[in-house]
Amino acid sequence: MAAKIKKGDKVVVLAGKDKGKTGQVLQVIPAETRAIVQGINLVRRHQKQTASSDAGIFTKEAPIHLSNLAVADKNGKPTRVGFQIKDGVKLRVARTTGDAIDG
Repeated sequence: MAAKIKKGDKVVVLAGKDKGKTGQVLQVIPAETRAIVQGINLVRRHQKQTASSDAGIFTKEAPIHLSNLAVADKNGKPTRVGFQIKDGVKLRVARTTGDAIDG
């Protein structure tokens, strides 16, 4: 099945501590059905000093389950994604507005 959420999409968080926030998808992990979203689900990690990096506490994005994300439409509201074939090309389409998500 085609992916409903892809790298580069603007998404809205539907559930969890960051509910209602929006961000851009940095990476999708299909094997785990998770995605990493910029500025969402931030966690703090302690790192030991190595020859190439300093020690410290760093903040980074953790993966979030795809079921907790929805693609944002042109108004920034969450929408479901459908598929249409136009001129022999399969496009992702926002269900609320009917506008194409892909170029």
